[in-house]
Amino acid sequence: MRSRAALAAIVPVFLAACNAEVPNSARGAAFTDYNTYSAQREAALQGGTFTPPGPVVAAGPGGLPGTPSGPVPPGAPQTTEDLGPVDVNNPGISDEQNFQAVASRETIESDAERLARQRAMRQQAAVEPLPERPRDIGPNIVEYALTTTNSVGQPIYQRRRVSEERHLRNCARYASPDRAQEAFLASGGPDRDRERLDPDGDGFACAWDPAPFRAARAAGRAPQAVTTSAGSEAASIAADALSAVGSSQ
Repeated sequence: MRSRAALAAIVPVFLAACNAEVPNSARGAAFTDYNTYSAQREAALQGGTFTPPGPVVAAGPGGLPGTPSGPVPPGAPQTTEDLGPVDVNNPGISDEQNFQAVASRETIESDAERLARQRAMRQQAAVEPLPERPRDIGPNIVEYALTTTNSVGQPIYQRRRVSEERHLRNCARYASPDRAQEAFLASGGPDRDRERLDPDGDGFACAWDPAPFRAARAAGRAPQAVTTSAGSEAASIAADALSAVGSSQ
């Protein structure tokens, strides 16, 4: 009997030790949200205290502070009064978008005067004609190309016999076939070939080819779109030369 009585007295003690009280369990489900409840429970388990966050001052009309709507960081203004007065007369703030402010100082007459001052200050630049391209700048290889009809290698003029080695050496003095053709025309070509640049007598020096210029005029497009192996500089000067030739014909 004594052992049974002792056992009956010890069992409630063990049961009480196993049934520990859950922090904040007395509040049941009457918490505002789960995050708040979880924070409160974690603080109680750690032996600390939970401090609920304060409200946040939300932005109102025009970007000004409005009413509190949620938690704010520590040290932040809690209400509109904490932000201090707003200086609406700050000269650095434009009020041109404020109809009442503009209407209080402007009238129809003042607007007309301001427009008149702006018109008086306006300056219109005079339109001047483009300068004409001088005609005495040396041989025009584009004009020459458009006045010829023979193809490259087709002999037209009589030439003295010259070795291929000398012909290549003479052409090597020029940076491009365009420059060689200009020098050829400047020295009496195509009738004469003092520099031995046109041994076959076709009127074209150092493999210069008039085909790009002829094709440009025939197709009615800008010469920049025509490219050949022998016309490296032809496209860069063809536009001005073609316009000059057209005005002279």
